[in-house]
Amino acid sequence: MIRHITGEYLYYEKGAVVIQTAGGIGFRVFVTDLSPILNSREGDTVSVFTYMAVKEDSMSLYGFPDRDSLELFQQLLTVSGVGPKAAMAILSLGSANRVKSYIAAKDAKSLAKAQGVGKKSAERIILELSEKVSAVPEEDGGLQGVQGGDIPALTSERNEAVIALTTLGYTRKEAETAIASVPEEDLDAEEYIRMALKYLL
Repeated sequence: MIRHITGEYLYYEKGAVVIQTAGGIGFRVFVTDLSPILNSREGDTVSVFTYMAVKEDSMSLYGFPDRDSLELFQQLLTVSGVGPKAAMAILSLGSANRVKSYIAAKDAKSLAKAQGVGKKSAERIILELSEKVSAVPEEDGGLQGVQGGDIPALTSERNEAVIALTTLGYTRKEAETAIASVPEEDLDAEEYIRMALKYLL
């Protein structure tokens, strides 16, 4: 079982990063839209805690910035009907602590904002985990700018555009600001990137 990887950030591909270890092996690691690793530039040395999901026809690695996020991911997987994809979507709502606060507060509405997670799934998560998780109280705005707390409110196309801009060398804050400057709605990711680049340049 692979539990931690340190290596060179080679490139990003939709939903995942490729990390090459010192031994020359490149691992594809799925990460959340808010993963701090996406603030890195290609060629940087990065580290992630990992969970390996093994199926009959595939093996997948999921990466997390800390053990707290990894442990919450594993807890989510114990809930009936919640697979790795849904668990990653839930962790894209914010930090592990913020997601725990939603669960502990029985805030199904906030959990249901995760892509592919409906009201029934959110309620099931709360039913099974609300007594098992605890969150540290956060100061107002404590996550803003650190975990990119405003990103989940954006469309998936805007999220994808933000991630693409970070792979071009811009910081997450620069990318978020540029994408937020585009007033048009219902564009695809490429159009958001093109318009955001005009802002950045």
